[in-house]
Parts: sequence; structure tokens; C-alpha cells
Amino acid sequence: MFRTALRNVLAHKARLLMTVLAVMLGVAFVSGTLVFTNTISDALQKSSAKGFDHVDVAVQAKYQDAEGDRVGKEPELTKAVLDRSAEVPGAASAIGVVGGFTAIADQDGKLIGDGFSTRGGNYWGTKDPRYPLVEGRAPKGEGEILIDSRTAERAGYEVGDTVRMSVDGPVLKPTVTGVFTTDDGTVAAGGSLALFDTATAQKLFGKPGTYDEIDVQAKAGVTQAALKAQLDEALPKGVTETTTGQKLADDQAEMIASSMSGMKQGLLVFAGIALFVGTFIIANTFTMLVAQRTKELALLRAVGASRRQVTRSVLIEAFVVGAVAAVVGLLAGIGIGAGLRSLMGALDATVPDGPLVISPGTIVTALAVGVLVTMLAAWLPGRRAAKIPPVAAMSSLHAKATTKSLVLRNTLGALFSAAGIAVVLAATTMSGSDGQAPMGLGAVLLIVGVFILTPLLSRPLIAAAAPVLRLFGVSGKLARQNSVRNPRRTAATASALMIGLTLITGMTVMAGSLQKSIDKMASAAIEADYVVSMANGNPLSPDVAEKLRRADGVTATSPLRNAASRIDGETEYLTGVTGSTIGELTDLRVEQGAFEVGGTKVVVDGDTAKEHGWKAGSDFTVAYEDGEKQRLTVAGVYEGNDMIRGIMLDTAALAPHQSDPVDMQVMVKTSDGASASAKDGLEKALGSNPAIKVQDKKDISQEIAQMFTLVLNMLYGLLAMAVIVAVLGVINTLAMSVFERSQEIGMLRAIGLDRRGIKRMVRLESLVISLFGGVLGVGLGVFFGWAAGQLLGSTMATYELVLPWGRMAVFLLLAAVVGVLAALWPARRAGRLNMLQAIKTE
Repeated sequence: MFRTALRNVLAHKARLLMTVLAVMLGVAFVSGTLVFTNTISDALQKSSAKGFDHVDVAVQAKYQDAEGDRVGKEPELTKAVLDRSAEVPGAASAIGVVGGFTAIADQDGKLIGDGFSTRGGNYWGTKDPRYPLVEGRAPKGEGEILIDSRTAERAGYEVGDTVRMSVDGPVLKPTVTGVFTTDDGTVAAGGSLALFDTATAQKLFGKPGTYDEIDVQAKAGVTQAALKAQLDEALPKGVTETTTGQKLADDQAEMIASSMSGMKQGLLVFAGIALFVGTFIIANTFTMLVAQRTKELALLRAVGASRRQVTRSVLIEAFVVGAVAAVVGLLAGIGIGAGLRSLMGALDATVPDGPLVISPGTIVTALAVGVLVTMLAAWLPGRRAAKIPPVAAMSSLHAKATTKSLVLRNTLGALFSAAGIAVVLAATTMSGSDGQAPMGLGAVLLIVGVFILTPLLSRPLIAAAAPVLRLFGVSGKLARQNSVRNPRRTAATASALMIGLTLITGMTVMAGSLQKSIDKMASAAIEADYVVSMANGNPLSPDVAEKLRRADGVTATSPLRNAASRIDGETEYLTGVTGSTIGELTDLRVEQGAFEVGGTKVVVDGDTAKEHGWKAGSDFTVAYEDGEKQRLTVAGVYEGNDMIRGIMLDTAALAPHQSDPVDMQVMVKTSDGASASAKDGLEKALGSNPAIKVQDKKDISQEIAQMFTLVLNMLYGLLAMAVIVAVLGVINTLAMSVFERSQEIGMLRAIGLDRRGIKRMVRLESLVISLFGGVLGVGLGVFFGWAAGQLLGSTMATYELVLPWGRMAVFLLLAAVVGVLAALWPARRAGRLNMLQAIKTE
């Protein structure tokens, strides 16, 4: 039986090729994902570990929890703490570290890096062991900086050049006094690093006389644990905390692995989809191969082979096919992983360099997935073949599906579908993350149910295409009959395409609806012409709001300034605004009272008011971050949203209690409204600073749309894998169907149907099957998109369902194209059959 199985594999090489391709694509995606994520994770971990080479113990300020009316905050690491750290017996040196966002413009005025990887810090003394100088000298004073060698090379800067840069808003123009090298991973990945002398860095980053961290290096022979113990003994209790460099490196590696696991799981989901779709093709292929060899298997049974041996022979074939496909898929996956790594580098993504990582786990997983998926998919056809009685098979009485089996299948499908719909609908009534798991479970149940019911659904849906098919005469009529002749095969073929289009349509509905909701939110809440913010989301210096207020053509401005406070013993964040102008810069629906901000009068969003039991006219006591208390009055309650919410009070009341005020955004209204000239004037008023964004409502919506579009395009690319596998399935089904119907096709040729008519018949059959899968996929996708939107609508008041009719039409057109392309080879093969040989084929 083993030799027979191997001979069968070799005898059906062409027919098994599509199966090998389907498995190979799925395995390639799995192995490629593992290689890519392992490579990136390894590079990030090695890069971060290098950053702790000069740190044996790090001293950090310990956060002081909020108690009573006191606002929680971090104590300051002063020079006294630095000196005490350097004086412990096991310390060789101690370096005070200060750093933060620092935007450097290239010589064209554009920001270097992506905003989140452009950083600055302090250079310690005249020789900092962390940053070896390759050229020039250490910086002195506010007008001098060092830049890393990669940034200098990319931007074309040399020692002595003037650089445009910004830390928290205002434009600075220091001179480059030196260039240094660094192992910093973000720099290697395309970011930038600028260094100031320590006093300047402390001033620019809002840490005058203090440090973010103190890095202590041990003397020779002193362990990190021993040095940590000495520092714990010497430093103030409850004010500082110490961590060994090894622990920092381990924590960083764990954090990187955790962050990469999300990407890995996401990519593996799509690999799973490709394999899931491929399973239909494999099962379909083996079902047809077994059906074609019914007499052969019956003869084996007649000469003594048991049912188990027949099933085992089919599984051996599946094992050989799966093993070959898994090996080829693994090799292709390694290429995919390398290609993705190169693509990220070409796109200037912030990922450090590193070797390609091919772990033993990746190899084992790829081989196991390929073999197991193929054998599981082939088990049912093999078992079904073994059950056919030898006498019935040898007399060509193929065992068709019984009424009992059809009733059982349809009942199971109906139960799964009903359960899936019920769970999805129940999930839509839940809020936020509570409904995500039930929604996912319901989606799986419904897809499985529809798949089981697909043979039943195929007859009425394909029958609906009969009027169109009649236009093609005999070829159209035969195509319709062939499509419904074997409903299970048609269902398995259409389901592969259905799953891919379900996901694509669902995500498109969600993305379009979210974009519409965000546009609605921005236009409903903001009356300002422009919103000004930092490129990386960091706070702005209050100087920015002042410069904008004095700019030509500006009629009203207001910052949005966050500040922690304590209300009723709980931490609550306040939003400082300019009370006299905030009303004309926003358009928020007032639920109670009046929208009036000034003095001790504040306005509160509805959720916050409900939480505290406030209404218009209520009074409450607030404790500011400096410990001072004030009695405030709720003048009005407004309807908040994801862009504007919270307790708004006048900055005049808030500023005296802040030691280091910063603004998250500044809203601006101009006399000419939103226009290119007004935007240009605001940018020039801010010194054409590359670190600052000046956006109107359209820009804000487009920025968010870009994010959605990027994610959506990535998902389209990933799901294309499933569509490719589905195409292979259609080709496979048609090719084997042509082979099975060789005698029938020969007879049709003999009675007058020409080659063109035969080709048209096969193409129309493929088109009908593909459109059937497309209609099911788009329908399910719309339902899932609606359901997910209902869940999201519980947390986003402006959510509105948008059906992308144009894109859905494109998806159906895509299904039609898939059908036409998939039929090219089988149709050509059918047209070239020799009618006499086909008729006498047994």
C-alpha cells in the first residue's frame, strides 16, 4: 500500500501541483512572519542591550503616589543625589542623564526621522564615554551642539554648520561643534540624536539643575548587585529607586518581545487565513483524486485491502505532498522575511540593522504546519473513499450524498449560522472591549455555518444567474448545470474566495465608517480654523501660543493645557483654555447652563459631571499641583467627544499654580479663514519650524485617514495571499472537472459544439462559481462591518455606518476577474481535447 501511494503521487503530478502551491503559500507566510519578527526582535534587543554597556546601576526618581489633596509627582534627582551616587565605595563614575524630543531639520528644512525617533540629550563633561567623538569638540553653551554621524551623513552637515532645530516649540539655530558615534538603535533605524552640554540640556528639557536618571558605573571587581546595595544604603529612602543594568536590559528585551508578539500574532492570523482557505483546496483536490480512482480503490478492497489501508494510502499521499510543499514554503518564507526586512529599510522605518534570524522553532513550525494541514484536509476524502462498497465502485455506481447526510449537513449549518448571528447581535449590545471576544466567536460560528450551508445556497443563487447565462446559448445553459451538478465541490471552491472577500469588505466598511465619524467629530466640535501641535505629539512651549496670538490675521487663540489636580481625593486632569475666546473656537452642544469660562467659572463634559454628580451651578473644591485649593463653580455642562472633553477653566486661574506649564495644542482663528496664505503666515510666524504642525480640519481628517489607509492597504496586501490561494482553488477545481468530464466534452464536440463553445462553457462556469463566492463574501463582510460598528458606536457618539458601494462593486468585479483568469488554462485544455479519444475514455 505504501508503494501504491507513492506511485499515485507520481502518477498525478500535474493535478497535485495546485495543492502543493496552496500549502506552500500558507507555509511561506507562516515561516516568513516568524523569520521577520524574530529578526526585528533580535536586532532591537541587541541594540537596546548596547545602550546599557555603560550602566551598571541606574538611579531614578520614585513616583510619589497622590494622597488626599496632594497631586502625585516624581521627586527631582538633584546634584546632591548625583554626588552621593558617585561617592559610594563601589562606584567608578556617575553620569547625570537628561533628554527629550529634539527635532532637527535637514538642509531643506524638513524634519529628520519620523518625529518619535528624533531625540536630544546631554554630553557629559569634555569626554562622554557613551558617545565617542569622531570629529570636533564638546559643546559649550546654548549655541553649540553635537550630532550623530549618521544624521550628519544623511543631512550633509559638517562641523561649523548651523542647524535649524526645536525642542518644545521655538526655533533654535546652534552650531555643530562635533560629530559622535552611537549604538543607539533608533539612530541606526533612521532617527537622530543631538547632544547639548548638561546645563543647556537641563534648561531646554525643563529640568533646571536636575536629571532624568543617574547612570552609575562600577569599579573593577564590583558586581552590579553589590553596587546596587551600596546605592540603596546611601541614597534617600522612598525618594529614589535603583535598578541594575542587567535588569534594565532584560526588561527592555521583554518589552520588545511583548511589543513584537502583537505584530507576530497579527501576521500569523493572516497566515492562518491563507492556510484555512488552502484547506478547502486540499480537501477538494483529494476528494476529486479519490473520486477519479474509485475503481482502483475498489479493486484494492476486492483483493484484500482493508478500509484502514485505503485511508492510510491517501494519507501517505497527503504526507508526501505536504512535506514537499512545507520545505519549498519554508525556503520561500525565508526569502519573504528577508524581503520584508529590506522593505522596511527602504521605507526608512525605525528598525536597527541585524542578521536574518532563522530559529529551529521556525523550521519545525513550518514543516509541522505544512504536513499537518495537508493530512487533516485529506483525511475526510480518504475515509469517505474507504467506505464505498467494492461492488458498487467497480460497477461505477459512485456513492452520492444520501438524503440523510444532506439533512444532517443543512441542519448543522443552520444551527451554526443561527448561533453565530445570535452571538454577534448580542455582542453589539455590549460596550467597548467587553464585546470583542463574543463578536469574534460569533463571526467564526457564522462563517462556519455559511460554509456548511453553501451547497444548499448555491442552487438558488446560481439559478438567479440563469437569465444572463441564457444569452450565451447552449454554453451558458451547460455552465449553469455544471455549476450545480456537484454542490459540495462548488461550495468548497466558492468558500475559499468568500472568506477573503468577507474580511476585505468588513474592514473596508469599518474604515470608511470610522473616517466619516472622525470627519463629523472634527467639524462638529471645532470652530477654529487651525490646530497647532508638535509633530510627535509632545507638549508645546507656551511661547508658541503667544507667538500665534501676535501673528498677523489672527483673531482668536486658545491653548489646550493639561494639568493634574485632586478633586474629592481622586486625581482629575484639568484643561486650561483662554476663557474669552474658547467659545468661538469650539462648537460644543451645551446640555445645561451656559458655556462660560473665566475666573472661578468652569464648564464640564457630561460624563465627568455625571461621575461627580454635578450640574450647572454646582460648586466643588480643586487642589492644584502646588497644593493650593480653590472653589470652582460649574457654569455649564457640555457634550464631550474623543477630541474635546474634561473640566475647562481659564489659564489665568490655572497658570499661577503650575511650575512648568505646557500646551498640548493651540487653536487658532484667522480673519481670512482656512486658506493656503493664512497657513503659510502662521508657519512663518513660528519660524518655519519643522517640529510643529499647523493643521486645518481637513488636514486633521486626512492625517487620520492616512493611518487608516496605510493599515487598510497592508491588510489588503496580506489578504491578497488568501485570494491567490482561492484562485488556485478555482483553477484546480475546473482542471479536475474538465478531466472528469472528458467523455462528456468529447460527446458535446461530436454533436456539434465547437471548441469556442467548450471554452466559453468552462469560463462561464468559473465566472458563476467565483461570483457566487463574491456575493456571499461581500454580504457577510457588510454584516460584520455593521456589527463591529455597532460595538464601536457605544464609545464613539459620532459613529455612522457608511457602505462603500463603489468598493463593493470593485470587489465583485475582482471576483469576476478571478473567475475569468482561473478558467484560462482549464478552458484551453477542454477546447484541445480530441473528441474521439475523449469519447472512448473509460
